[in-house]
Amino acid sequence: MQTIPILMYHSISHPVKNAPFKCLHLPPKRFALQMYLLKVLGYQGLSMRELTPYLLGQKHGKVVGITFDDGYEDNYVNAYPILKKYGFKATIFVVTSFLDKNKKGYMSWDQAREMDANGISIQSHTVDHKSMTDLTDDQLRMELVDSKKKAEKELGHPVNYMAYPTGTYNLHIAQMVKEAGYKAAFTIKYGNVDKASNIYALERVPIFHTEQTNKDFMERIRYTPIFERLGWIKS
Repeated sequence: MQTIPILMYHSISHPVKNAPFKCLHLPPKRFALQMYLLKVLGYQGLSMRELTPYLLGQKHGKVVGITFDDGYEDNYVNAYPILKKYGFKATIFVVTSFLDKNKKGYMSWDQAREMDANGISIQSHTVDHKSMTDLTDDQLRMELVDSKKKAEKELGHPVNYMAYPTGTYNLHIAQMVKEAGYKAAFTIKYGNVDKASNIYALERVPIFHTEQTNKDFMERIRYTPIFERLGWIKS
């Protein structure tokens, strides 16, 4: 059975000293090396729209999903040129209320539209990035539906994918995601995606900034499928 790694990044920038969640800030040079390694290994980087047939088992090939959560401006400034250099497409899950609101560090809708028109698909990460298991059904519906409508209005096309903020979800929330009109949703659960994956609870491979970032990256790319076959992660 084919397995597909869906890589999860956040900020492509140099971590600020004493900043919280420093592991979410991957320096651009390290990101560039990782994209180079994917290219050398023969991977084709696709957006979510293009990956869907692979996720459903309808197509096969050496493909990888490259995703970013939140919508940081450095995704546009730093990651976007690197992705273009290696011919990779990707997906950015944006928090719609963070864009164009003078919220420091987040991209504008103009930047989002430029990327979306050039292979970097913009999708939903809800309106306000609230943990979804803490919300009422009405609040959940607002986060899902309003973010979808806002992104569709700004981008001029359907938005069919979302990522759960902080990774929190349950089967009831997944059902609400489906009812809101999304075709798939992504978690932070570790693992590669295959035909047996729940399309509304898809696994990803998180990439963090560590002392051995690139070694960790190669291990995750090479060994995650082996770990899965052995039953060590994701049955």
